[in-house]
Amino acid sequence: MAVLIVESDRELGRVWQSAFERLGADVELATSQSDAISKLMETEFDIIVMNVVLGEGSAFAVSDFVNYRWPGKPIFFVTSTSFFSDGSIFNLCSNACAYVQSDTAPDDLASMVQHYAM
Repeated sequence: MAVLIVESDRELGRVWQSAFERLGADVELATSQSDAISKLMETEFDIIVMNVVLGEGSAFAVSDFVNYRWPGKPIFFVTSTSFFSDGSIFNLCSNACAYVQSDTAPDDLASMVQHYAM
């Protein structure tokens, strides 16, 4: 399983990365829109795990790029806000497969991501 994590908080991204690697995943971490797009131009990932709110750039721009290159490629969104808690993210991003809080236990997050990556 190849996973791209797009998370501005590098420390949180590394915690998630460790959890995914324990499941045998190959993981890359991007901390901004431009970093994510660069990695996506080099590698095709099985799934993208992305915070809805990025410090630099837009998660929606990354989502649009992924959907353009690989229609239907799953994006697993995480957030620390209550914005989109009504499920509207699924209307805005056709490749959204899940939406959870960023304080979800890393091992639980990794298990859910593994399920959607299959």
